[in-house]
Amino acid sequence: MDIDFAAIAKGMAIAVPYISHMGIEVTEMSEGAATAVLPDRPELHNHVGSQHAGALFGVAETASGAAFVGAFAVRMGDLTPLARSAEISYVKVARGPVEAKARLGVPAAEALATLDKEGRVDFSVEVEMTDGEGDTVATATVDWNVRLKDAES
Repeated sequence: MDIDFAAIAKGMAIAVPYISHMGIEVTEMSEGAATAVLPDRPELHNHVGSQHAGALFGVAETASGAAFVGAFAVRMGDLTPLARSAEISYVKVARGPVEAKARLGVPAAEALATLDKEGRVDFSVEVEMTDGEGDTVATATVDWNVRLKDAES
């Protein structure tokens, strides 16, 4: 089955209204990896004119979710995914658009096998955020829990 990752990426702003509200765009998606871009808009800035910490967290979580969707695309109708926890480290003042690149911490096939065997799977997604100069401005880890809908109690 061929997966149209570009169409799925475009649909994320519809499926998750917060993404559209923030102006975040999922620009790339593949099996277990994704890139999202946080625009440079005044309403996303903090008191010193750089990207707000909450906005950086938002793009990190969005990229992690897109990476998850890329890995589980063929099964999305059967699943309930929830971010369980997240940790972010702010490395450098973030100015301008910020690109967040996310990748599952385990191979997608391994996560799917665990899901099929146990009815649920937990995994982390690592995210690196860079500015227009390519400098790392923040890193994050988002921990996900995914359950089969018919395994929920």
